[in-house]
Amino acid sequence: MITANELRRKFIDFFVNKHNHKEIKSASLIPENDPTVLFTTAGMHPLVPFLLGEEHPEGKRLVDAQKCVRTDDIDEVGDDTHCTFFEMLGNWSLGDYFKKEAIYMAYEFLTTRIEDGGLGFNPDRLVVSCFGGDDDVPRDDEAKEIWESLGFTVASESKPGQKRLIYFYGKKENWWGPAGQTGPCGPDSEIFYDTKGGEIGKDEHPNDDSGRFVEIWNNVFMQYFKDEKGNYTPLKQKNIDTGMGLERVLAILNGKNTHFETELFLPVMNKIDELRTGVATIEENKIEVAKRIIADHLRASVFILGDPWGVAPSNTDQGYILRRLIRRAIRYGKQIGIEKPFLKDLAVIFIDIYKDAYPEILDNKDKILHELEVEEAKFSKTIEKGFRELNKFWNLEYPSKTPVTDGEKAFYIYETYGFPYEMIVEELTKHGYEIDFDVFLKTFKEAEKKHQDMSRAGSEQKFSGGLVDHSVETTKLHTATHLLHKALKIVLGDDVKQKGSNITHERLRFDFNYPEKMTPEQIKKVEDIVNEQIKKGLPVKKEVMSVEEAKKSGAIGLFESKYGDKVSVYSIGDFSKEICGGPHVNNTSELGTFKIKKEQSSSAGVRRIKAVLI
Repeated sequence: MITANELRRKFIDFFVNKHNHKEIKSASLIPENDPTVLFTTAGMHPLVPFLLGEEHPEGKRLVDAQKCVRTDDIDEVGDDTHCTFFEMLGNWSLGDYFKKEAIYMAYEFLTTRIEDGGLGFNPDRLVVSCFGGDDDVPRDDEAKEIWESLGFTVASESKPGQKRLIYFYGKKENWWGPAGQTGPCGPDSEIFYDTKGGEIGKDEHPNDDSGRFVEIWNNVFMQYFKDEKGNYTPLKQKNIDTGMGLERVLAILNGKNTHFETELFLPVMNKIDELRTGVATIEENKIEVAKRIIADHLRASVFILGDPWGVAPSNTDQGYILRRLIRRAIRYGKQIGIEKPFLKDLAVIFIDIYKDAYPEILDNKDKILHELEVEEAKFSKTIEKGFRELNKFWNLEYPSKTPVTDGEKAFYIYETYGFPYEMIVEELTKHGYEIDFDVFLKTFKEAEKKHQDMSRAGSEQKFSGGLVDHSVETTKLHTATHLLHKALKIVLGDDVKQKGSNITHERLRFDFNYPEKMTPEQIKKVEDIVNEQIKKGLPVKKEVMSVEEAKKSGAIGLFESKYGDKVSVYSIGDFSKEICGGPHVNNTSELGTFKIKKEQSSSAGVRRIKAVLI
């Protein structure tokens, strides 16, 4: 048996002690100054400036355990592999080693005996995939030959019963990026664990969706740049970006079918059973999936609420996703017979499980439990409104004799009030309505797809830039946030602290703690201070130092827990000094004129400024 803490530590120690990597701490779940994503969805997000050439304070070889949240597959949660929140273990090369070393290190860690610092996988249970090439980029024969040197054979050239096979796929399976229309990208080589063992049939392969092969490692070879015309040219700085999903590997190492059977979830799953004092309203065979969804969504909610950036449930951006996760957990709780408020009971278990690895959630325990309690109470009122809306569409007291077919109304209630499809069907049936299920479900799904298409189009428009865009415009706006932060401290008081930042080509958005609306005079004064510093033509200087040295120098360190031993400190003349990753201009004279367009509330006790450079 191996615990999650042991696996996490074993991975980091392997790269630190055996291969001269420096450990860096997990960044926030809320990407800093990145308008392209709502959450940190991969270990590479916080490192993009350094993948693009910025010098990292800890050097060129890095290793970490990064907190991640992905909501694209939220409807898949409940199966054996998908998670909303997960931990990605990764090692990084920023222009240092490349394919051979990355593949050898991965293979060494996976196959070295546990007592010698590895994970002890049988190499004959591993299969790998490589990029198969297309009209844009040739097949990755370099990666193939490296795997062959380790005893692997191309599947199409193998003999019956042969192990350690290599498969080739196109861009959909074995290519990363770019995140936007242009940027760094490259082929990857994935490592899969064969859960079955034995001979692999000619029609079996890692991406056949049979469940036999579980991806446990991905090596991304960031070696190309895609330009506006769709051309791929070699990058000057070639990088390695790897990832190993902690939850999946933990389950495999402990002989479990799914991560829900591991120590990370089992105490919560048992508690859910204990809380089920009422009668379930769904079929018995759906209860296990519902329990998994509750546990998964609540774990993600605990980490989002416990994040240093301070996200709370709301109707926009990260807050909307958080609210959706919480309310989805509550809905499934009611369906399996949990009658009383239960979120806090489960949250304290997750906090205890993760308090050593991620102490910020223990530090924010009171906030997490308070927000869950408030949201659970709000949702109870929302459900009451939903019942009233249901009764408006279909008179529950006097049911119609005509079969119900208008599923678009059901979707409206689901989307607006959080009623799941099953609950709506249950209420209509209970009150005597007959439902034409073929038409009802069809029109529900059509309304759902229309909503998803509109949401997707809105997201594409909102997040149309490249990942952490380093254009001239965003670089200027990033620098301007430093001036704005300092000006706010001067005008509103030194207790003002940054609570969030988001930058696009057109504007900057800056969240900060302050209890009341700023006056027009205060806004004007902040603008004047920033523009005064721009006119002075102050130099922007970068220094690398320890966190303690940065503190002593007067640098603002927003969330010290996320920094490593060394940090980059940017000074703007004698006016501003902050710990930051970049990018920045060389002189404030490059910025133009700073203008605040809007000052508004972001959440309780947090104000938001939107500003531009003209």
